[in-house]
Amino acid sequence: MRTYDVDVIVIGAGPAGLGAAIKARENGARKVLVLERDFEPGGILNQCIHNGFGLQYFSEELTGPEYAGRFIRKASRAGVEIQTDTMVLEVKPSRQVITSSKRYGLQEFKAKSVVLAMGCRERTRDAIQIYGTRPAGIFTAGTAQRFTNIEGFLPGGKVVVLGSGDIGLIMARRMKLEGCEVQGVFELLPYTNGLSRNVVQCLNDFSIPLYLQKTITQVHGRDRLEGVTALKVDKKQNLLPGTEEFVQCDTLLLSVGLIPENELSRKTGVEIAPLTGGPRVNQDRMANIPGIFACGNVVQVHDLADDVTVESEIAGIAAARFQNGDIPKKEQKIEAGKGLRYVVPQKVDLSCSRETPLIFFMRAELPRREVKIIISQERQEKLAYPLPFIKPGEIIKITVPPEKIKELQPGLNIQVEVRGGG
Repeated sequence: MRTYDVDVIVIGAGPAGLGAAIKARENGARKVLVLERDFEPGGILNQCIHNGFGLQYFSEELTGPEYAGRFIRKASRAGVEIQTDTMVLEVKPSRQVITSSKRYGLQEFKAKSVVLAMGCRERTRDAIQIYGTRPAGIFTAGTAQRFTNIEGFLPGGKVVVLGSGDIGLIMARRMKLEGCEVQGVFELLPYTNGLSRNVVQCLNDFSIPLYLQKTITQVHGRDRLEGVTALKVDKKQNLLPGTEEFVQCDTLLLSVGLIPENELSRKTGVEIAPLTGGPRVNQDRMANIPGIFACGNVVQVHDLADDVTVESEIAGIAAARFQNGDIPKKEQKIEAGKGLRYVVPQKVDLSCSRETPLIFFMRAELPRREVKIIISQERQEKLAYPLPFIKPGEIIKITVPPEKIKELQPGLNIQVEVRGGG
C-alpha cells in the first residue's frame, strides 16, 4: 500500500466537496486532493437537470450540471486534484485516510486536514414501513430521477408520489413532462416540506394534486405495482379509519426524507448531533476531532446547493488555516430554543477575533408569519432578526456580521429562538 502526504483531503466531489477544496487551495493549502467514489465529479447535481440553481451564489439561474460544471472548472484552474472511482474505507482520528480503487489499488493518505463532504442518502420504504407485497415499481425519488435523466429509462406510466420534499415535487413535474399520469403528491403533514417556489412551479403550474394530511399505508400488486391505499391522518398524524382510498398506479416514488451519510464519521469517532444526523461542528465547521471538518448535506440536509457552497467555503478556509495553528480554543454551546428544531453550528469560540461573519443555519418546528429570530445569552437578548415567515421545509439562514459578533460575550452559551408570529 502506497502512502502519500497531502495538505487537505476532501471526501466527496459534490457541491460541498468542490467548494471546500477550492477555498482550501485559495487560502494557502498547497496539495488539495478530492476523493470521489463515483466515476465523475459533481455529485447529485449531475442528475438534477432542472433549473433553479445558482440564484443566490451566481445571481443567475442554472441547471444542476451547469452549477457543478462551474466548480469543476474552477477546481481545475485552482490546481485541485480530483481522484474519481475511489472508495474511502477509513478515516483515522490522526487524519490518515485509507482508500481503494481499481486504478490505484489500496492507498494511504496522511493529511493535515480532512473535510467530510459525503452528502446524504434517501430514506427508503423500509424506513417508513409501508405494508404490503414487494412488487416492481417502487422507487425513491432520487433513483427515479437518475433512471430518467441519466440512464434514459422511464420508471412507469401512472405515478403516485409520497412526500412533498423538493425532490418529490420536482419528480412529480418531471414525470408529467415525460407524459406520465401523475395521480398526486401525498403528504403526512398539514404543510409541504419543500420550497414554496417548487410547490408553485412543480405542482400548481402543472395541475398536479397535492393531498395534505394524507399518507400511503399499503401497496398492492405481485409482479408490478397495481395501486396503493391512502388514508387521511389527524393533526397528531394518527390514521383515521374509514378514510381508506385505493389509488390505481404502477409507480410509487418516495420522497420521505434524507439522511446525512455519516458511517465514515461515526467510525472515526466524530460526535453526531441527533437532531441533524450530522457532525456537531463549530463556526469553522470543525468537528470534535481537531483537523476534521464537515460541510454540506453531511452536516445538515440543505434545501439549496447555494447554501451548501456557502457552508463548504467556511470549512475549506478553516481546513487550510488549521495547519497554521488557527483553531478555536474556548468554545461555548449554541442551543436551539423555542420554535426551532436545531441550529448549526452547535458551538462557537467568541474569544478569537474574526473578520468573517458568523452564519447560523436553522430549521423551524412549525410554519409561522411575522417572527423574529432572537439570539441571546443568559436570557438577555443580544441580537434580533425579523423575518416575514418561516416554515420547516425552508432553512433559515442568519448572517451575523463581524461588528455584531462583538456584542456577544465570550464564555457564555448562546441561545437562538423564535418569538412572535402565529
